[in-house]
Amino acid sequence: MSSELTPDADAPVETPTGSIRRPKTTGLTKGPAAPGVAKVDPILVVDAVQRRFGGLVAVDVDHLEIPRGAITALIGPNGAGKTTLFNLLCGFDRPNSGTWSFDGKNLSGVPSFKVARMGQVRTFQLTKALSLLTVLENMKLGAPGQKGEGFWASLFPFLWRRQDADIEVKARELLTRFKLDAKEKDFAAALSGGQRKLLEMARALMSDPNLVMLDEPMAGVNPALTQSLLDHILDLKEQGMTVLFVEHDMHMVRHIADWVVVMAEGRVVAEGPPEEVMEDPAVVDAYLGAHQDLDLGAVTGRIPVLEDAAAARLREKIEAEAEAELAAADASETETPEEGKA
Repeated sequence: MSSELTPDADAPVETPTGSIRRPKTTGLTKGPAAPGVAKVDPILVVDAVQRRFGGLVAVDVDHLEIPRGAITALIGPNGAGKTTLFNLLCGFDRPNSGTWSFDGKNLSGVPSFKVARMGQVRTFQLTKALSLLTVLENMKLGAPGQKGEGFWASLFPFLWRRQDADIEVKARELLTRFKLDAKEKDFAAALSGGQRKLLEMARALMSDPNLVMLDEPMAGVNPALTQSLLDHILDLKEQGMTVLFVEHDMHMVRHIADWVVVMAEGRVVAEGPPEEVMEDPAVVDAYLGAHQDLDLGAVTGRIPVLEDAAAARLREKIEAEAEAELAAADASETETPEEGKA
C-alpha cells in the first residue's frame, strides 16, 4: 500500500450521494500503510491498550495513531471492540493495561468530563439527549466553564447573565446550521432518531473541540437525514477538526473517510486509504473468517455483500452442527443396554 493518500484531482469531488468534498489529505503516514503505522501528525496515540472482561479480551491494540485534520473511519464486524475502544479513549471505561495520549497529553486515568474539556468529545450510538429539556436547553448544557453552575455564583445573576446570553447566541447559531432552529423550544423527546443525532453532534460542538468521535452516526437514521449528517461530518473537517467515527455503512466510509482502521476480535488488522483497505485480504478475513476460497476482485469494496456471505456461512455451520447432534442422538438410541454400559 502507498505511504500517502494522493488526490485524484485538485478540484472538489462530488460523491454519489450528492455531497461535495475536497480531495483527500496527502502525506498522512511516515511509511507504508499497515497496522500501527506512524502518522506525520497524530492527534491521538494508543499504546498497548488492553481491556478484558473475565476471560474475554475485548480490546488488544498494540499501537494506533489517528491523523490530525483528517476523517478516520473505524470499521469491523460486530463484536470487534470498536465501541469499547471508544469508551476507553474517552474515559468512560478503564483498560486493564496500556496508555494513550491526546494532543501530546496523557489521558490514562483521566475521567470523561475532563477529557471533554481538553477538546476530545464524542457522540453515542444511542443518543444521550436529555428528553425532558428543550432542544435549546440541551445545547446550552454542552458549553464548558459556565459561571452559573456554581452554587454561590448562581445566587448572583449579574455574574453569569452576560455569559449565558453569549452561550445562547452560539447555541442558536449551531441549531440554525444543523437545521434544528425550528425545534429549539421542543422537548428533546419529541425529536426523531435522526434529529437526535443532529442535536448530539451540534451539542458536541458547543465546546469547540479539536477531535470529534462519532459512534455509528448513521445508525437508525432515515434516508431523508442521512445526507444532512454526511455533509455535517465533512464540514467538521473543513473547519479544522479531526473526526474519528465508527460505521458499518461501507458506502459512506468509502466516500468520506481519508483513512480507515479495521478491527477484528479486539485487534487492529488493517489500516489504509478506503480504496486499498477494501481490497486487503485481512479485511475480508475480518468479515468472513477466511479469504482463500474467494475471488477478491469480485468482492472489492462490497463489504455489505461480505457480511451477507458471512451470515450464510455461519448459518450453514450451525445447521451442520445441528445435523451432527441429531445423528449422534439417533445413534445413541439404537445402542443396546449392554453397549451403552460398555
